[in-house]
Amino acid sequence: MGEWHDQVPRGCLRHDRGRHECGLATERYAAVQALLAEGKSLAAIGRTLRLDHSTVRRFARAASLDELLVKATGRLSVLDEHKPHLHARWLEGCHDIPQLHRELRERGFTGSVQCLRRYFRAFRPPRQPGRKQQPVSRPQPRPAPKPRRVIRWIMTHPQHIAAADAEELKEIRTACPHLDAAARHVHDFAEMLHHLRGDQLPDWMDRVLADDLPALHSLVSGLRRDFDAVTAGLSTPWSSGQVEGHVTRVKLIKRMTYGRANLDLLRQRVLLGP
Repeated sequence: MGEWHDQVPRGCLRHDRGRHECGLATERYAAVQALLAEGKSLAAIGRTLRLDHSTVRRFARAASLDELLVKATGRLSVLDEHKPHLHARWLEGCHDIPQLHRELRERGFTGSVQCLRRYFRAFRPPRQPGRKQQPVSRPQPRPAPKPRRVIRWIMTHPQHIAAADAEELKEIRTACPHLDAAARHVHDFAEMLHHLRGDQLPDWMDRVLADDLPALHSLVSGLRRDFDAVTAGLSTPWSSGQVEGHVTRVKLIKRMTYGRANLDLLRQRVLLGP
């Protein structure tokens, strides 16, 4: 059995698991919704179907079966890099699987047409006797990255960001002009800070004010209030690091002598200590 398992392509095993999970999710969703329609509580449904309460709640709160099926089929496969194209063509009304397969072959896809048939079949609910067949659900687009991750991509030097993350950030900036402008200003400010070009600060602030970015406008207002100090900080290699270091040392000495010495001893240790 182990030798046979090693000879089977991983994509086939992964797809079999995906189909099994799709079928299981479809059956559970239908059962939970049917019992909910009868007025059963979540606890009663869990006892009847022998499911955990959190599982019953997930199937009960799902907006549609598609939401559950997308989660069950959202695995890595040879189709992943082509899914945005497939979803866009599907939403345009092209449901001809052979035609979609020909388009993917032109884009470098090496899989068979059956791979596409299996992928779209996962979104079709099973047939039930005496019940009208539901239309094929549209595949959902890939989920958007979290805002914190996008911020990290913007704050990372372009040479240090992964190629896949850089490509996704490029797509996001293309889709959102405001975010693209903000990322451009962040990059310019980082270059100015890294190369100590404080003389470029006035032009940078003018470019920020020319765009519709209220959050950065507030930043510019704060920079104008301390313009000379900010310009000096962007132009010279000096910083307040030594001062902050002495402040930390004084706080450490104060905590070490708290409750055991008076102010005179604290003064001596601060002035005469290393």
